[in-house]
Amino acid sequence: MNEKIELLATAFLTVKSKEECLELLNDVCTEKELEEMSNRFMIAIMLHQRKTFVEIENETRSSSATISRVNRSLKLGKGYRQIIENVLRKESADLKK
Repeated sequence: MNEKIELLATAFLTVKSKEECLELLNDVCTEKELEEMSNRFMIAIMLHQRKTFVEIENETRSSSATISRVNRSLKLGKGYRQIIENVLRKESADLKK
């Protein structure tokens, strides 16, 4: 993997709070980039929840090409699945508090 990307990943691993993470994201990304990344993550969650492409298109206003790319990454990669499971686990634990 690219050395610069690895350094950025290391930077994110040093984040200690959601606020700190949001500050870093806002500094590193443009508003449009953040919107696109958060939209793709939402698509991944919706696919994980077994929503149809049509439902996802209607809810997110994303193209079928974007949904397809996320779907392929969700099926072939590990990143989305690991993080979605972590987020859902955290949300579930937070609800029990």
